[in-house]
Parts: sequence; C-alpha cells; structure tokens
Amino acid sequence: MDKDTLTQIADALAAAERERGMIPRLTATYPDMTVEDSYAVQAEWVRRGAEAGRRLVGRKIGLTSRVMQEATGITEPDYGAIFSDMIFENGSEIEFDQFSNVRIEVELAFVLDQDLSGPNATVFEVLDKTRYVVPALEILSSRIEMEGRTIVDTITDNAAMGGMVYGGNPVRPGEVDLRWVSALLYRNHVLEDTGVAAAILNQPPMGVAWLANKLHGHGASLAAGDIILAGSFTKPMWVHRGDTVHADFHEMGTITCRFV
Repeated sequence: MDKDTLTQIADALAAAERERGMIPRLTATYPDMTVEDSYAVQAEWVRRGAEAGRRLVGRKIGLTSRVMQEATGITEPDYGAIFSDMIFENGSEIEFDQFSNVRIEVELAFVLDQDLSGPNATVFEVLDKTRYVVPALEILSSRIEMEGRTIVDTITDNAAMGGMVYGGNPVRPGEVDLRWVSALLYRNHVLEDTGVAAAILNQPPMGVAWLANKLHGHGASLAAGDIILAGSFTKPMWVHRGDTVHADFHEMGTITCRFV
C-alpha cells in the first residue's frame, strides 16, 4: 500500500480511539492489504504515541494459543505495543470508557533483564534474559469492526491491546514450571474460565522468542526492562461497567481490578 493510504488508515484509527468508536473492517475496505501493511500502520501509531510523549515499555503477543486462535479464526501469532500509560497496578479501579469492546484475558508477563534480539532467539535465551515472570491480565479494546476480522485487521488495531494489569508474586523463570502455571478467572465472584499456561505454544517463553525473531524482521528488538505479555491461556471474557475481575494464579498470587 502507498504511504498516503497507510496514513489515512492511521488517522481513521486515531479518530476511533479518541471517540471510543469503531471503523469498518479494513480487509473489506482494502482487500489487498497485507500483514506487512498492517504492521506499517501499527508502527505509525507507535511513532505518533512516542512523539506525543508516551513511553514504550514493552510488547504484547496475541494468538499464541489454540483457544485464542479458535476464538478468532486466526492461525498465526501477532504483536502489539505497550505504552506506560496502559499499565495498571493490582487492585486498580479502571475507567471503562477509555476502551471499546472491553474483554479480559489471563496471561503471564515476562520482564527482561537483558536485551533480546532475533533472528535466532531461543527459549533458553529467553529464560536466561528474563528477570521476573509475573501474573497479568490483558484488557482488550477493539477499534475495528470485530465480525469477520482477519489477522490484518487485528495487527492494524495494535493487536487489540487496550491495557494490562499486573499483580501476584513475581518469580524467577527457574523457580516454577511455567507450563503448569494455572489460573481461575472470575467476574463478579462467578468463575467464568480456567486455563493452564502450556496453552501458550506449549511453553510460554516460546512466545517471547517468537516475538524477538518477528521484531528482527521489522528492524526492532527487545530491551532490558521491557515487559512482554506472552499470550492468553483463556478465551476473551467480556466485561461491563461496574464489573469486578479477579484472577487466582494459586502459588503465584492473585489479581483484582474493577471497571468504573
């Protein structure tokens, strides 16, 4: 796609974000739009955010589990950007209206201790270069019409990243078997879903390795201190204003937030 068209799409998404609205599915409007076009729009969104003073602190990985791929009909992972103002602490009251089509996913967040880059990053390198793994919830927010979305639509929409909540007990990677980290997800005290982290590519660090290698192809890398959401191991759970969300990660602790 030409630069003017990519800029027009970025402008339309920016307007949708400001107005808490949605734009039509891009693959319906631009049927020849490619994955690389969608990452180019996302990069423009990140550039504008940094120019406005927002601080890039990490990345999210999406669609790493079978449950998420089946929920969306998309069969390959993607990634999005995390700015510092998208991160909430455990116990936060979160303004519901700052997001659109609000859903919650259960994840693990990796906090890097060293720089990590592709093209040949491995699980072992991820484990060596991770300072902590901590429980997290991802807040999904969609600015593009959801029905019939493809990976092109999702990537352009910053992989539906709205925000994240972290909490519980940070652990060193070797202290637990990350495959067997499990979580119980509650909405308003009702158990809505459960999951085990092995759903993330059979080994959660695999998602981080995939990300480092994918970023290399886009001329980017991960830095010490970056926060990486490795992917969901529950299906998206819809939330509404007034809902309280609680996730119990057993030995790794709990996360609670409320949307107001």
